[in-house]
Amino acid sequence: MAGQSTKIRLWKFVKITCLSLTGLLIVLLLVAAIRTFSLDVNVGLNLANWEKTKTIAPDISHKQRELLLANFKAAIRIPTVSFSETDLNTTALAEFNLLLERAFPIVFSSDLVKHEVVADYSHLFWVPGTDPTLMPYMLLAHIDVVPAAESDGWEAPPFSAAEIDGFIYGRGTIDNKQSLMGILQGLEYLLERDYRPRRGFYIALGHDEEVNGNAGAANMAKVLRSRGVQLAFVLDEGLAVLDGIISGLDGPAALIGISEKGMANVKLSVTTAPGHSSMPPRQTSIGILAAAVTRLEDSPMPRLFGSGPERGTFEHLAHKFGLPLRFIMSNIWLFSPLLGRVMERKPDTNAFVRTTTAVTMFNSGVKINIIAPYAEAFVNLRIHSAQTLQEVLDLIRSTVSDERVKVELVNGFDPLPVSAYDEAAFGFQIIKKTVLDMFPQVTVAPGVCVGNTDSRHYADLTRDLYRFAPTWFKPGDPQRFHGLNERISVKNYEELVTFYFLLFQNCDITKLPEPHGSDHELKQTVGCPSFRL
Repeated sequence: MAGQSTKIRLWKFVKITCLSLTGLLIVLLLVAAIRTFSLDVNVGLNLANWEKTKTIAPDISHKQRELLLANFKAAIRIPTVSFSETDLNTTALAEFNLLLERAFPIVFSSDLVKHEVVADYSHLFWVPGTDPTLMPYMLLAHIDVVPAAESDGWEAPPFSAAEIDGFIYGRGTIDNKQSLMGILQGLEYLLERDYRPRRGFYIALGHDEEVNGNAGAANMAKVLRSRGVQLAFVLDEGLAVLDGIISGLDGPAALIGISEKGMANVKLSVTTAPGHSSMPPRQTSIGILAAAVTRLEDSPMPRLFGSGPERGTFEHLAHKFGLPLRFIMSNIWLFSPLLGRVMERKPDTNAFVRTTTAVTMFNSGVKINIIAPYAEAFVNLRIHSAQTLQEVLDLIRSTVSDERVKVELVNGFDPLPVSAYDEAAFGFQIIKKTVLDMFPQVTVAPGVCVGNTDSRHYADLTRDLYRFAPTWFKPGDPQRFHGLNERISVKNYEELVTFYFLLFQNCDITKLPEPHGSDHELKQTVGCPSFRL
């Protein structure tokens, strides 16, 4: 009887447990379904009652259009290449200084604009506002570009600014002279029409961003820090308008970077005794190091998709996907493991899943018949927002797991803090409004930069760093970034000028409208649901 009673109690326990799990599953699916059909986060901004400000129309005449394109092409033709922190084309940088003064005479002659050159080639502008109680903001761009050789296979020489089928080709067209020239051109047109901003702003143009910005941006930040400057927000390069890039997404998406991955450069080295190749040891320095590198490549960093700000990207875009993707994207809290496994299959989406590991340099050997006494490799890692630099270094040492391999940190930094992007985030909402003023068909979402920008040097001057320019990327265009045939359409460059022309004016809004609709609702629902059992 005792055995039968135990079986009955066990059966009741199993039955109750199954019913509880079934009920939990039903609740989870109900919550997921509600989120799937309620998460449209652009509605709130479109319905908002925005403060009225005096607006100057961005009318560009045919003559002005010819001149702005000529100035932009002239900027592309100057090879302001940064090869390393100690190897910059200073002749080109000096030439670029003269071009800026020639291209934007009102900016450089206006009594309203305060301009100074920092570290010989970087430019810092200050335009005071009529209301000193409003916290200023800052726009960033950079002058330098990465190297490019005509022999690599360019359709036009990389510093020719050749116009082919409506596109301007050349290094810097999308990184980052389009923003630099667009910002100054927009300001030039406003000053020409007697614009006086209500909210003051800075413009900082660095000359060595491609080699870490330690001379340009770092010194401009130091100048501002010494003056006690605090900023409402900073807007730098970074993400763009993606049209046809995200599979399954209905329409283009403008991603505003709210953070960027951290970075580490790690050196692996092996030292052994030299010898003759006719009497080799079982493993040479090169073999030991090659095995360590192979272990790193075969053991990627852990999947972290959904535990960082990339979660907000997909939840903002979810309503623009069809089923079943819409159901999955609306409920990252539930499907992040599944989505992470899918995304890691491609290099461009794998970057959002984890800290990436790239072996970029391998050096060894002095002669073909000598056992190399020394071998070294350099690994570049881009650190996911949910990890720290120290955690990544510990994982590298654990994976290499060979006392003969020395692991050294060359340089690096933690991921940048996540900037606000809710309905109370002034900078994010102003940028978003400007995007939608120009491109109402675009969906705006927060994003994460997998590369690094000059904005990190200003992190102690503001709580909010954003990374975006309205450069349109269609399939194949992301590969042009630091790659072959970098280009921008004539139409898109003119749109950039108009974007900054409008952004300056939108920033004169003193406060955001009251929360309205889905932006507010998202804040309440974006987290993983809690349950009491």
